[in-house]
Amino acid sequence: MANNLFIGDLDPKAAVRLVESTSDLVVLLDADGRVLEAAVHDGSLAGLGAAAWIGRPWIDTVTVESREKIVASLNDAAQATPSRWRQVNHPVPGADDLPVLYMTVPVQGESAGAARMVAFGRDLRSTVALQRRLVEAQQTMERDYWRFREADTRYRHLLQTSHEPLLVVDGQNQRVVEANPAAEALVAKSRGGVVGTGLSALFDEASAEALQGLLAAARAVGKRDPVRLALAEDGALAWVSATLFRQDQVPYLLLRVVPVGKMPQAHGAGHAAGQAVQGLYQAYVGQASDGLVFTDAQGRVLTANRTFALMAQLSAEEQARGEMLDRWLGRTGVELSVLVTNLRQRGSVGLFTTSLRGEFGAQIEVEISASVLSMPDGPRLGFAIRDISRRLQGEERTPDRVSRSVSELTELVGRVPLKDIVSETTELIEQLCIEAALQMTHGNRASAAQLLGLSRQSLYVKLNRFGMGGQGGGDTDDERPAVNID
Repeated sequence: MANNLFIGDLDPKAAVRLVESTSDLVVLLDADGRVLEAAVHDGSLAGLGAAAWIGRPWIDTVTVESREKIVASLNDAAQATPSRWRQVNHPVPGADDLPVLYMTVPVQGESAGAARMVAFGRDLRSTVALQRRLVEAQQTMERDYWRFREADTRYRHLLQTSHEPLLVVDGQNQRVVEANPAAEALVAKSRGGVVGTGLSALFDEASAEALQGLLAAARAVGKRDPVRLALAEDGALAWVSATLFRQDQVPYLLLRVVPVGKMPQAHGAGHAAGQAVQGLYQAYVGQASDGLVFTDAQGRVLTANRTFALMAQLSAEEQARGEMLDRWLGRTGVELSVLVTNLRQRGSVGLFTTSLRGEFGAQIEVEISASVLSMPDGPRLGFAIRDISRRLQGEERTPDRVSRSVSELTELVGRVPLKDIVSETTELIEQLCIEAALQMTHGNRASAAQLLGLSRQSLYVKLNRFGMGGQGGGDTDDERPAVNID
């Protein structure tokens, strides 16, 4: 019918207004593939440069790898064949490429006879972000899996090649779950195998009481000095020592069985039992999934919970008693003193980020909240330590100031000597480190200077040089009301 309206009969702006509500992005093209109009339905797309496409060939608005898809979409529309959805990427100055899923539809007006095309686009930024997070999660799982495989391989290699007889015993039912060849040869010469056998069956009945005492002591304090037991196989005497470790919250015992005459080096005596801790648990938290540590005013551990023992790769909580907390906590030797200084001044500290080092070399990122606990026999310090190393990190956001500074420095290449550029870069890094130290110490300049390894006077000079004199607590850092924990 002559009075019917087609999109081809409308002016470009009217056509776009008619169809823009159906998609996030609508592009109206002429027969040659040149952009006549571009409209966005989502306000977040308005600042991504779509208005600059008008008058340009559509193929020039996409990245190089997307050009073939644009050509295919235009050919489909020109031949009036059904088009399919195709994802292309538009470059955006100063930001990531804009991913859009397009379908191109041909339209033609009866009166003008001019062929045109409309490209309906869907914003895929949220889908791409979700895919990126999924890939990051998969990569994290893959890294954890291979770390586990490598650790298991090392463990089995050491167990099998050790010349010292070793037994791994389930701490709950006292059955042998692992035995190396040296142990098989010593305690089960006439048996088909020792794995799965009850531990008591490997030793003489006269040694049963001493054996149970060894296991009980190991479960209580984590390890036990060697005791002399008689083997059930031939009555030969052997020195047996036990060490406790945990796997998936299940206790296991590692037994060293050495014939008399080859006595292994005795383990040092464990630390004396700490003070009663019932009052500490009532003042803080008795049970938690985070690592809990209670120390005296100087940071010497009084007690710790099982979660902290696992983080620090200790076989039992008692092994931490009497040790300084900075044996495991902090990237540098001054971080614990900085934390204690903040506790003196504020009474509590939250979200203090640092690292925790395990006994066997593992290192994890942790987040600490700490408080001063008022106890009848004097103040104590309570620390809640949370493992944050498994958190999936989002895209790092670099401050605009840093981005601009780096861009400005790179533009100097070829115009300014390299040593001058290096000097500028050194000052930028120095300024960022000072800002980070002040942030970590909540503006305490004395603590920040200690954390940076500078004198207070040197820090003040640098603050004035960088125009940062207003940051921090000034010369009165140490004059704020303090919590007495001495």
